[in-house]
Amino acid sequence: MTAPALGFFTRLLEDAPAADRYRYAVAQIQQAERYGYRSAWVAQHHFHESEGGLPSPLVFLAHAAARTSRIRLGTGVITLPMEAPVRLAEDLAVLDRLADGRVEVGLASGGTPGSFPAFGHRFDNRHTVYFRHLQDLLDAWEGRGVAGTENRLYPSGGTLPERLWHATFSADGARRAGRRGLGLMLSRTQPRPEGDPHASLPELQHPIIDAYLESLPPEVSPRIMASRTLFVSEDRAEAQEYGEQGLRRGVERLRYLDPRLASARLEDLTAVTDTHLGTPEDVIASLATDTVLQRATDVVFQVHSVDPPHEATLQSIALVAERVAPHFGWKVATPASAPETDRQAA
Repeated sequence: MTAPALGFFTRLLEDAPAADRYRYAVAQIQQAERYGYRSAWVAQHHFHESEGGLPSPLVFLAHAAARTSRIRLGTGVITLPMEAPVRLAEDLAVLDRLADGRVEVGLASGGTPGSFPAFGHRFDNRHTVYFRHLQDLLDAWEGRGVAGTENRLYPSGGTLPERLWHATFSADGARRAGRRGLGLMLSRTQPRPEGDPHASLPELQHPIIDAYLESLPPEVSPRIMASRTLFVSEDRAEAQEYGEQGLRRGVERLRYLDPRLASARLEDLTAVTDTHLGTPEDVIASLATDTVLQRATDVVFQVHSVDPPHEATLQSIALVAERVAPHFGWKVATPASAPETDRQAA
């Protein structure tokens, strides 16, 4: 497998009003483009601002597309059961034309039960609805008729079906993605089984990759994205301070971890939340133990749940490209402008 391409991901979680969150996210995507990242991804979250700040990712990506020129722009992810698939197909087709074919489409069945009733669906029926909507989306894009009618989409889906990704925590979900030729999205967080609460990400995700590759048609090239939490600083103490603050907030908010972690050491928090932080040398050593990254076609980093200030995020984006990516051979395009000038401007 060739060296993975570098990507940036954001859930738009800065401690700021919505308009500032969106402005910061655009600036971070522009910074990623400057430093040669192949892709930038945004999450979709409905209603809960502490989980994510963006309910309408396609509106945001249209704005970002007008302010970038090379970086690929993706959804990580759209909760497909909550969407009208024909309207989603139309919106993505228009967005892809506006973005000159740079759109990547990450989809999932959803994981927040309380959001489903507002969209007329039950959480326990989400998988059935997901695959029905996925078929409607593909039928519309590929010209087979819209929702059983003779109508045809305009503009067409073009090559969008080749840029679909499926996010899953399970080997069964990976098999479904593989059989359909979709890309596989692996999360920075993976629920631990009850019988093995301390299992590592590689232990949990290698079987998912195996299932995906075994199910993929031989004529389809694998697309495997590994998303990870990474914050890099020239100052180790600064990285640890932001990590201490952000990860403790996350432990308190999510309430899915051992209550004893509320008073745990920072290294315990980073281990249980699969977080990599510190100087470039620190994170190189930490990431080297993650063997899933060796099997990925795309390695995508976010600063959440460390959640440093915007300026520190901009610096981390630069340091990952300049100091971390070369060590692992991750593919980075030639920067569009002088890095030192960019860092001073940021």
